[in-house]
Amino acid sequence: MRIGAVFPQIEIGDDPADIRGWAQSVEEIGYTHALAFDHVLGADVATRPGWRAYTSETAFHEVFVLFGYLAAVTTTLELMTGVLVLPQRQTALVAKQAAEVDILSGGRLRLGVGVGWNHVEYEALNESFTNRGARSAEQVEVMRLLWANPSVNFEGKWHRIDHAGIKPRPASGRIPVWFGGNAEQVLRRAGRIGDGWLPQRAPDAISAAMVERVREHARKAGRDASEVGFEPRLVLAEVPERQWAAFAEGWRQLGATHLCVSTMGLGLKSAGEHVSVLRDVLKILQ
Repeated sequence: MRIGAVFPQIEIGDDPADIRGWAQSVEEIGYTHALAFDHVLGADVATRPGWRAYTSETAFHEVFVLFGYLAAVTTTLELMTGVLVLPQRQTALVAKQAAEVDILSGGRLRLGVGVGWNHVEYEALNESFTNRGARSAEQVEVMRLLWANPSVNFEGKWHRIDHAGIKPRPASGRIPVWFGGNAEQVLRRAGRIGDGWLPQRAPDAISAAMVERVREHARKAGRDASEVGFEPRLVLAEVPERQWAAFAEGWRQLGATHLCVSTMGLGLKSAGEHVSVLRDVLKILQ
């Protein structure tokens, strides 16, 4: 099981030296990948009483620009979006940006995608919130065509490409696409067309059943279910320390191929403190 670290998006601040130091330290310690969250805009709570999620005061580094920077300051660290809110972005532009990061990093990008929950972002980005799930499947189809072919002719429900393409394209002709979320539609999508699923649950009987449903959807689509990966997230602030090792082992038993560790929410004050915790946690999980 490959173990990665969640980029402490809302706690690391804006200093490029801190961002570089965190990434290089994570790589040096032995983490295999870095996972970054995505939000373009936050809602202003002054006009939304009771809003408790990310706000206009919450710092979020833009993932593709961030990964372009991290690609230059690391050598082996895989870069993973977890998750990019795909339906609020233009599909061809995402394909282009992802291809560029993949090229600049030497093939180290893994694209985790989801449909999001923040209608304020969708409205500001001029995209529909109501059909976001259905559109995301077609978006993945379009991106894969653009990554693999010099010219694409496509007519879908939401996309039309008239003999056009992107360049440069990923050297391998593809970028792994993983789906995040726990809804049944997500499990179906992950099994049918995904390279993996990003569960956000403890390794219990319900999770085991969800893993099996993903695999069953893969088999129904004529795929080899063993080729679908699984990456849960261990949020240290939500799981007691005495249970960290059991959390990882439980997901190993369920077939997890990856695991990512989040240090946010622990009250850490610096990038160095996040790194220190990650160093200690890796010793427990390995």
